Amino acid sequence: MVMIDPLGVDTESFPNVSATDWDAGRDATEHLLSLGHRRIGFVTGPIDQACHQDRLDGYFSALGRAGIQQDPDLVRVGDSLVDGGVARGGELLDLDASPTAIISGSDEQAYGVYQAARARGLSIPHDLSVVGFDDVELCQWVTPQLTTMRQPLEGMATEATRMAIAISRGHGVANSRVQLASELVVRESTAPPRK
Repeated sequence: MVMIDPLGVDTESFPNVSATDWDAGRDATEHLLSLGHRRIGFVTGPIDQACHQDRLDGYFSALGRAGIQQDPDLVRVGDSLVDGGVARGGELLDLDASPTAIISGSDEQAYGVYQAARARGLSIPHDLSVVGFDDVELCQWVTPQLTTMRQPLEGMATEATRMAIAISRGHGVANSRVQLASELVVRESTAPPRK
């Protein structure tokens, strides 16, 4: 058995393949920082899943490297679904000092952030920049098209299959924990913050 993107924290019992979620959280945050954003919110997916904790840790690291203090008010735990983005994104947008950008733990949840922004009369990306995770088809169908961290799903499946075949033939695997790089896909939902 080979696990793909294991949800729990036990990655030692079985060979597994996952994405570089910590790096992806950092890269998404650094993209927004490079545009000039300083108040960046984060709506995670279920925080008991290692991938969401890693993404959040990468976000915190990027902020720290930029000299920006962590603000717990700018982090909300979501559910990776549209409703989570509407609810948790709405909470961030209702803050007295609301963020100029929000990173979402999934593309579906990012779509919920879009809905929360529009309900408050905000325009993306002019009033709010949004970054998602995964690069599902939805990213290209929403308006504006969603900037996201593309997860290497096909590569993960290929590597897991290769490992499973090797194990089934009695061969060991050189590395029982493989991580493949995520990629930032910049589309229309991110821009410099309004002055």
